[in-house]
Amino acid sequence: MARRYFIAGNWKLNKTVPEALEFVRDLRRLVSQVRDCDIAVAPSYTALWPMAQRVGESPIELAGQELYFEDEGAFTGTISGPQLKDAGCTYVLVGHSERRQLFGETLESSHRRLVAAFRAGLTPILCIGETQEERNEGRTAEVVGAQLEAAISGMEVSTLLGMVVAYEPVWAIGTGKVATPAQAQEVHRMIRERLRAHSHDLGEAMQILYGGSVKPSNAAELLGQPDIDGALVGGASLDAESFADIIKARPRA
Repeated sequence: MARRYFIAGNWKLNKTVPEALEFVRDLRRLVSQVRDCDIAVAPSYTALWPMAQRVGESPIELAGQELYFEDEGAFTGTISGPQLKDAGCTYVLVGHSERRQLFGETLESSHRRLVAAFRAGLTPILCIGETQEERNEGRTAEVVGAQLEAAISGMEVSTLLGMVVAYEPVWAIGTGKVATPAQAQEVHRMIRERLRAHSHDLGEAMQILYGGSVKPSNAAELLGQPDIDGALVGGASLDAESFADIIKARPRA
């Protein structure tokens, strides 16, 4: 089963609205001819609606950087799935390591956020990955597998076919360190095998992205691995030229 490549950019806490709109203008020009790759950008919430008005007929989709697991209520400072959908999002990140480390998100709350994303008609991008200490202890498969299983526990395969998984080793996020293509492929293969254990079709169809200091200089080798279907890009996604170069680094049929 052929899987489409998917390149997503996570801007984190960067860019004003004018800067975001300038980026959209430039990226639209750079990827106007791309038809065989899914593309998404996750800006700050203030830029979502303005960007949604500018992406037009381009291949660019928008993603939320997180969502709360309730759709409405007295939850100051949060954002819901319906609000993200209303602002123009197609995707939403779930369980990013910075949300786990800095804001107390747990395996249980990642599951609840996944459910909320599906309920809102969004495609969740589930982020999973181990720390440097966990890798040094030889626990990568254990930790990453537990994060995956906790998030998807009890969910129907037909529902899970509407999600994306991003393997982001915590030790490679924003550090300049990158898993070697062989290291990344090993974990991606393990993730796919775990998904196949739920359903062969689920394992074959799932887009599994690599995230962790991806840039134009290493993208082609990473994207050339058989179980790596794209990238969740951090710092390099802030520059339209660099982000487009990563998109263009995907293997072509």
